[in-house]
Amino acid sequence: MIDRDKVVLFNAIEGGSKFWCEELIRLGASELIERILADFYLDQRKSAERIKNKILNSNSDELYEQISNSGSRFITKESSEWPGALNDLAAPPIGLIVKGNEIEGNAVAIVGTRNPTIYGAKIASQFAAGFSDRDWRVVSGGAYGIDTHAHRGAIAAEGKTFAVLASGVSINYPAGNERLFAEICETGALISEVMPNEKARQDRFLTRNRIIAAMTQGTIVVEAAFRSGSLRTARDAAELMRIVMAVPGPISSPTSDGCHRLIGERCAEIVTSVSDALELLMPLAPLITSTLGADVT
Repeated sequence: MIDRDKVVLFNAIEGGSKFWCEELIRLGASELIERILADFYLDQRKSAERIKNKILNSNSDELYEQISNSGSRFITKESSEWPGALNDLAAPPIGLIVKGNEIEGNAVAIVGTRNPTIYGAKIASQFAAGFSDRDWRVVSGGAYGIDTHAHRGAIAAEGKTFAVLASGVSINYPAGNERLFAEICETGALISEVMPNEKARQDRFLTRNRIIAAMTQGTIVVEAAFRSGSLRTARDAAELMRIVMAVPGPISSPTSDGCHRLIGERCAEIVTSVSDALELLMPLAPLITSTLGADVT
């Protein structure tokens, strides 16, 4: 089913806005577009004028053609494969672009620094392979470092992995992961909250983190600096009542400072094996999995 109004809003409104999400839920897509075009929000939101201009300069048929040409599809909460757990977010996505296979199954997020040690890279890969062996999906952000090793660990174990990108699915960012993205699509999928040809922006890394946190039963942080985007994913997960876990490292390693901070502040459980993690995740798995792929209206 083609949702013309939603794809227009998806193209016009940047993800992560609680205000616009609430208005969409309250009014529906058609009425929200009418109000935006009638300048109803000009005095309330600075983004209203920019959004209006994008709506006026967009065409739903052309947007769908761009999506189709990228080899991907546009899904919304009315779609059968929509991860219903995303509706737990204060600002759920208007829609998602998915390139690859259907989003389904128990899932765990594995995230961490872009500059891992040999120890961190090995742990991320081993954890991902271990979860894949147990038929769990591995979700990460497609970035260099821990993300890449988590995706590759899942693929090596012939598992399914999903990459939630800060760019469009047609933009290989980072460029060095072009081959990895192609491999992910073979059994898993690339997922994005922006149109296929949109480039990555700094703020989009933060907004995509909430999607990683929401669509998984829990998040495992493997090596993170004291201040790290991975800690944001962990805190997003905690706010959603998901399980947050951290792998400890050497006390002398700056790349483990963030993990130790989460553990010290009682924000994360210590895990040293996949078995440890599964003990924490399994009680929550039926609750979250029941909303994956649900037809939520």
